Amino acid sequence: MTDYRRLRVALLGAGSVGSQVAGLLRQHADELADRAGARLELVGIAVRDLDAPRDVELPRELLTTDAETLIVGADIVIELMGGIEPARTYVLQAINSGADVVTGNKALLATHGPEIFDAADQVGAEVYYEAAAAGAIPIIRPLRDSLAGDRVQRIMAIVNGTTNYILDRMDTEGAQFADVLADAQRLGYAEADPTADVEGFDAAQKAAILASLAFHTAVPLDAVHREGITSIDKSMMDSARHAGYVIKLLAVCERLTGPEGESISVRVYPTLIDRAHPLASVHGANNAVFVQAEAAGNLMFYGAGAGGVQTASAVLGDVVSAARRHIAGGVGVGESTLANLPVVPVGHVTTRYHITLEVDDQPGVLATVAGILSEGRVSIATVEQTVVGDGEAGSGIARLVIGTHKALEQDLSETVDRLAASGVVERVVSVLRVEGD
Repeated sequence: MTDYRRLRVALLGAGSVGSQVAGLLRQHADELADRAGARLELVGIAVRDLDAPRDVELPRELLTTDAETLIVGADIVIELMGGIEPARTYVLQAINSGADVVTGNKALLATHGPEIFDAADQVGAEVYYEAAAAGAIPIIRPLRDSLAGDRVQRIMAIVNGTTNYILDRMDTEGAQFADVLADAQRLGYAEADPTADVEGFDAAQKAAILASLAFHTAVPLDAVHREGITSIDKSMMDSARHAGYVIKLLAVCERLTGPEGESISVRVYPTLIDRAHPLASVHGANNAVFVQAEAAGNLMFYGAGAGGVQTASAVLGDVVSAARRHIAGGVGVGESTLANLPVVPVGHVTTRYHITLEVDDQPGVLATVAGILSEGRVSIATVEQTVVGDGEAGSGIARLVIGTHKALEQDLSETVDRLAASGVVERVVSVLRVEGD
């Protein structure tokens, strides 16, 4: 057996991912030592409850509730606790003690990333976070390293497995949102309180991380426009299918060029994707990240976006990288955020839309609607009308599905408000963006 240098590894958290990381570190110790060039010694696991049930059986002597003592003297600290505090405090303590940090904590990085990366730069440490954006999918290294010499133009990403599972079943089975959500909770895809997933908070955190990397700009979480999927119903799914689209919750990170120079837009919302687009074929709880780069062209990264053992794969890859850096020596590679591009509100975005309206089934209504759209600088591409009721003109409500050419989000939003107040529109059923052109 090769006599490798030993590196002390401290693990914070032993939930579904943490327990798998601990198990794999111990099970594959010899293989990991050969790959890393160092023996990775798991010296302890900080937990809140020593007696809590865990997915992997772990030696009792490794468990401790004293995280601070465990951090001191560690070469690598793996943070898998989740949440902001005490994770932020522990990560900063680890960095200041000279350790490299491996984390999968998207909420922490989206909220306090600049502070943490700056602390690492000050002491020459490095923060690894492959598991924070898309689970097992390798996307952090490709953005940070492989595409560092290119210019990323746009990222469209499915980064929340719960919402993709829900929308996929609504599309393929015609199921209702509430029914699929209940199934997702029973299967463990969704939490008892699914707000973080279905309202887009989880995806927004990941979008902030991806955009920061892709555009070399610190993107604060509050600059990410966010909408969830709770308003999506069967009728909207049917309409999308009829028009040749599928509805996905997308994180869209885009470089914009305007009269005042370059800026970026980061947003999360349900969108229409053409069924021929690669993202349309992402089914179940899987994730995918579609990158459009100036030189490399279109790239897609696909796989499991969650799951204990799957995410543990990404964490262990980071641990091996951290170990190799320790063996090679030198300071850590800092985050590149010097571009400092402004992050603009969603109103600056230009895209296509599908607007569904319920209107009075009266002569001249369509002309009125078209006039309001034209006044708002929104150009009509397609119109489909369906009469609700007995089908006799003037006897009921007509449903209009209007497809637009590309329009400015701010113009579109103001125009929809005018339509709603026009007197001929009974209800604005939905407004969905079309992405992927």
